[in-house]
Amino acid sequence: MKTHFDIEKMVESNFISNELDYERALIADRKLRILEKDNIHFKKLRVKLRDLIEKYENAEWKDADKIDEFKIEESEKSERIAELERIFIENRKQCIKKKLKEFDLTQQNLALILGHKSKSHMSELMNGIKPFTLKDLVIINRILKIDITLLIPVFLSNEEQIRLKDVVKVLDKPKMKLTEKDLISV
Repeated sequence: MKTHFDIEKMVESNFISNELDYERALIADRKLRILEKDNIHFKKLRVKLRDLIEKYENAEWKDADKIDEFKIEESEKSERIAELERIFIENRKQCIKKKLKEFDLTQQNLALILGHKSKSHMSELMNGIKPFTLKDLVIINRILKIDITLLIPVFLSNEEQIRLKDVVKVLDKPKMKLTEKDLISV
């Protein structure tokens, strides 16, 4: 099980399907801009990602007549969710780095512990370019003694949020209420 969005899978699919993925792609582009200086793989990935971003913007935002209140509201919500994810990933990265330092370990040591062979793969995981697996995060929790709530993101896709809202409405249980905060908070 993957624990969050995978930029490389989006690039492989050659398609950005919604506003949330678009916002995530914009954040990933900024991360890749920094990482590409040290690794040609990240540079190639960024070029492909930027092409997808441009294609999405041309399809979804170029025609001003297609932009309505719903579209803007969806964009703003997606931007908030993507930013919460970015903050979560950055906080998790800093927490892991701090614990690695405490244990006198390197990221390469952590890669070995997790069973990953590539230095660039470990960098992708730490920077949120690729998602950690649930197994990776459980191992990090056990080895580095990091609270699991600091490691596992609790973000839901737009589709899952809509499904949950609909189910709660259908169940019609007064004690069960979902607020906007329940759906996007970390």
